[in-house]
Amino acid sequence: MCGIVGAVGSRNIVPILIEGLSRLEYRGYDSSGIAVLGDGIKRVRAVGRVAEMQYKAHAENLTGQIGIGHTRWATHGGVTESNAHPHVSCDELAVVHNGIIENHEAQRNRLKGLGYVFESQTDTEVIAHLIHYYYKQGNALLVATQLAVAELTGAFAISVIALASPDLMVCARLGCPLLIGLGEGENFIASDVSAVLSATRRVIYLEDGDVAEIRREGVTIYGRDGIELTRKIHLSDVSLASMELGPYAHFMQKEIHEQPRAITDTIEAVIDDNGFSPALFGKDAAEVFAQVDSVLILAAGTSYYAGMTAKYWLESLAKLPTSVEISSEYRYRESVPNPRQLIVTISQSGETLDTMEALKHAKSLGHTLTLAICNVQESAIPRASRLILYTRAGAEIGVASTKAFTTQLVALFTLAATLAKQRGYLEPTHEAQHLEALRHLPGSVQHALNLEPQIREWAKAFANKQHALFLGRGVHYPIALEGALKLKEISYIHAEAYPAGELKHGPLALVDKDMPVVVIAPNDALLEKVKSNMQEVSARGGELFVFTDADSQFSESENVHVIRTPRHVGILSPILHTIPVQLLAYHAALLKGTDVDKPRNLAKSVTVE
Repeated sequence: MCGIVGAVGSRNIVPILIEGLSRLEYRGYDSSGIAVLGDGIKRVRAVGRVAEMQYKAHAENLTGQIGIGHTRWATHGGVTESNAHPHVSCDELAVVHNGIIENHEAQRNRLKGLGYVFESQTDTEVIAHLIHYYYKQGNALLVATQLAVAELTGAFAISVIALASPDLMVCARLGCPLLIGLGEGENFIASDVSAVLSATRRVIYLEDGDVAEIRREGVTIYGRDGIELTRKIHLSDVSLASMELGPYAHFMQKEIHEQPRAITDTIEAVIDDNGFSPALFGKDAAEVFAQVDSVLILAAGTSYYAGMTAKYWLESLAKLPTSVEISSEYRYRESVPNPRQLIVTISQSGETLDTMEALKHAKSLGHTLTLAICNVQESAIPRASRLILYTRAGAEIGVASTKAFTTQLVALFTLAATLAKQRGYLEPTHEAQHLEALRHLPGSVQHALNLEPQIREWAKAFANKQHALFLGRGVHYPIALEGALKLKEISYIHAEAYPAGELKHGPLALVDKDMPVVVIAPNDALLEKVKSNMQEVSARGGELFVFTDADSQFSESENVHVIRTPRHVGILSPILHTIPVQLLAYHAALLKGTDVDKPRNLAKSVTVE
């Protein structure tokens, strides 16, 4: 969960490294550093944000034509300058690393026995010394790197530069994202295309096992077997403008308000085709879907809650038994493989390590029917999947997912409707109704966004609280979970979510005047049940904050506060009711003065277990 960037050219590349790290800061922001080659290895590191390191780099007038940079999310070792990357071995080579080395302790002991002195607590320093060990035996930097990574267990994306090879940068990838940016007389590496967009849009996505040499005049890529190979060059369509704040105070605020556009872009293909077609998922999707007798969804974090919502849709529309599992749990238990089960992985970045490893595990068990729901083109999980449906959320910079979540829900609803149609459970009239609901969804989401002033007032009741409870029933229970997660992530208020019917089975003991209770209560078949659960809260002196619909009959009182969305949107209601809980978390965090876009201890792209 770190970001790396590197460049080699004929101009001063320090500004490129710093700009790249600034754009990668969502991946980690405990500390940062850069190293360039010149008269020795010149290195600048600082605890805190990239701006702190940038100040030091300017103060030291750091310049160079080849260098590497890193922004860190701490795993091994505390947040200190000595643990910040790049790490240097014997003043002769420098390394940056994203990922985790599982056998670092054994390698550390071995290298200490060979005379290497460690200055940090990180697993990364092992990589630097191991490459140096092979390099000093007379191997070229490429070969030394290949030999070293062959002995590493875990996941990594690394880049290395050495004094004795002043025009060469070597990089390697296994399990963590890494791409090469192709310029004119200069080339780059990065964890994310955003880091190189100011210099080039031509990128090569490295695959697992790749090791590459990067020079000014070109790049050479080698596969796991050491044989030179060619990878496809892509022209990125990501715009720099999409990564700028514009008139907004925070990226999270911007991304919340971009949801009508993101949803419109995601449903565009469905609307253009005027129906739910297997072709949306790939050329052989109809053949795959014809074999499916059940669904297993694998995901983590917010994406897991999207999967939980999809379970209701898949079972009610397509009549397919559906299980949803947390990715990091699935691969560490004995499961019963079913070759006719559709494995659906959900990941905003397409690089979530837990989910990628879960997919690999499923495939090792004989699952061949795989589908990825993802927001990033050409990322690892889609490449490893047979079928793909890309969401069109655009760049999401804020650590707390917003538009990625709602577009995942749109994609999963599309999957459920498509499977229902293929299996003969979706009549033309119902298909037309669902299409019409999708067409109106962006407008309904905009109406929900217009409730922001009322929600801002509600946030005042949460900002001074230590705990909160979220309740929902049926398909809205996962939205309650998502609301609680958002509040925890960015305001640091402890929040839990429960199916409202479970309240009397334990959580009710927590309810008092200091525990605000948020209820997702749309006008659906379970509304009367939810009202009964709300009475249980009111009877214990609890204060209720109810998100409902315009046509719901709720009476406000001193301890019952109600905000109504403009209208009930039927089966798509979970998507609409996500908006208010996002806004509530955002404004509570503002009042508490937390760092909304970069909450403590978290990072955007989770590439460690």
